Amino acid sequence: MRTALKERARRVVQPVARGLVRLGVSPNGLTLFAFLASVGAGVLFGLGAFAWGALVLLVAGLGDMLDGAVAREGGTTTTFGAFFDSTMDRYAELAVFGGYLAYFVREGSLLYALLSFLAAGGSFGVSYARARAEGLGVDCRVGLMERPERMVLLLVASAVGPAGVRVALWILTALVYWTGWQRIRHVLGATRP
Repeated sequence: MRTALKERARRVVQPVARGLVRLGVSPNGLTLFAFLASVGAGVLFGLGAFAWGALVLLVAGLGDMLDGAVAREGGTTTTFGAFFDSTMDRYAELAVFGGYLAYFVREGSLLYALLSFLAAGGSFGVSYARARAEGLGVDCRVGLMERPERMVLLLVASAVGPAGVRVALWILTALVYWTGWQRIRHVLGATRP
């Protein structure tokens, strides 16, 4: 089902990507734009402007969806581009979680500040587990909470406001660590002699 959704999204994005290629927009430029928009969203979350932050995060997500599509459509996929995209995605997530953490610290809610920190750490762990496994030659696209699912959950929660983010942080924290465990078990099974 996840693969079917990705294929559908790719078909929807393809005409937009084609238009951006004609305009001379570079994939790395889109990656950088998506990162900067995520930083902007994080700042807005930190200030308590959740509706505006959600809107900016949506724009960041569109940029993130389009960078790879523009690279494929324009025939400009590179190893560096893939590396740059993955690296900036991690920093973008950190900006969003940092915004939540700042907001909850300002509100005096240390529990939710801690959950923001734990969710960020778990999200990084999920991404690192896949990258490390694939660096060792093991395909590791397993688990419930990959980056697209995390970003959709955070986008919807942020649009609801602080109450939505509080609920999402509980869900996200539990599921990112579960996903990390799923990936560890997967690699163990794939590498067991």
